[in-house]
Amino acid sequence: MDNASDSAADTRSTCDRVLDGLARLCLIVAGVLLVFLIFSFGWLVFGRYVLNDTPTWIEQSSLLIVVYITCLGAAAGVRFNSHLSIDFLREGAPRIPRAIMHAVADGFVILFGAFMAWQGWQMMLSNMGRPIPMIGLSESWRAAPLVICGVLLVIFTAANLIRRLIPGARAGD
Repeated sequence: MDNASDSAADTRSTCDRVLDGLARLCLIVAGVLLVFLIFSFGWLVFGRYVLNDTPTWIEQSSLLIVVYITCLGAAAGVRFNSHLSIDFLREGAPRIPRAIMHAVADGFVILFGAFMAWQGWQMMLSNMGRPIPMIGLSESWRAAPLVICGVLLVIFTAANLIRRLIPGARAGD
């Protein structure tokens, strides 16, 4: 039995490592996109005021990049429990009501993530043939981060919920 519990702990820790790595990858991609965003706005200012020739692609690409940065950062924030939350009421409650509040909040996040992924998928399918002005990519690229973030919200929140509900699981971050 001791080997079975060690195996379960190893599985959980492996799962945690994979999910933490996925969340870190989200942050790395969001960080690289943020650097690109800063450089592209620098190019916009240089082109507009020095060259007197404004690059037209920057506005639309920046709008697209901001959506990716936001969605990837939000998903990682859920995994690392670094998102904005007001939890003084929940944390001040006794153990059982606190656990219920955690479970209800996780349930809402899972439902929201699933709905966001599903609706984002519908938007992707309905906008495949429409190009984004100035950059020519499909409008589906604007909805793709909603699908990605929604799926990641479901996965990360479910993992956090399971970690809290299973005795002996790794403590929260």
